[in-house]
Amino acid sequence: MAKALFGIARTQAEAAAIIERLHAAGFHSSDVSILAPQNQGGEGLSIDKQTKALEGTATGASAGGVLGGLVGLLAGIGTLAVPGLGILVAAGPLLATLSGIGIGASVGGLAGGLIGLGIPEYEAKRYEGHLEQGGILVSVHCKDETDIERAKDILEAAGATDLAVAREAAA
Repeated sequence: MAKALFGIARTQAEAAAIIERLHAAGFHSSDVSILAPQNQGGEGLSIDKQTKALEGTATGASAGGVLGGLVGLLAGIGTLAVPGLGILVAAGPLLATLSGIGIGASVGGLAGGLIGLGIPEYEAKRYEGHLEQGGILVSVHCKDETDIERAKDILEAAGATDLAVAREAAA
């Protein structure tokens, strides 16, 4: 069964460094996801749903901020309305999964959606708290333990915190 590694980037620059390093290490855009507050730090990370990389890149770049342009390189971009958190920008497989389980209308909010992805409840609640404070959730879908270790090394080297691995039952 496939697994995903999750971690928190504290800034857009940190998240951008993680995405760049993952791509340089051979992880595909379709394996990397982010979830971030829509208007983080006043930098205007505001992106409409896109499914084509070139259009997403243009949209992200015009939105401003370091992360905006890189988000367009990930597979699928959209927004999710999450009770208690407001509007979140999502990109990658995480967007499709959270949208598919109806996270926007969910009473359990983001934590409930993350628990549905196989993340333990205490981790899901911690990630939700980090997002409330402006953190960025980064996930990497991995096919084996070697990929998990490579991704973990990359996230740690870039400064990510609260790393956790979950089985991808729903993804």
